[in-house]
Amino acid sequence: MARRRLTVNKVRGGLYKTARVLGDIQAAGTGDPGKVGRRVGRRIAGKITGRMLSRLFK
Repeated sequence: MARRRLTVNKVRGGLYKTARVLGDIQAAGTGDPGKVGRRVGRRIAGKITGRMLSRLFK
């Protein structure tokens, strides 16, 4: 059985995912019901914009 190597990029990705989840939890804890939705909406909009820009500047 091959061992999976833990690289810097994998650690960095895991930290970013953890930070994103913690930010969502913190936004949910503020009591404003729309904050988490706005965060998710901005995240989706950012992904779409990034993909469009990457195709534009290929």
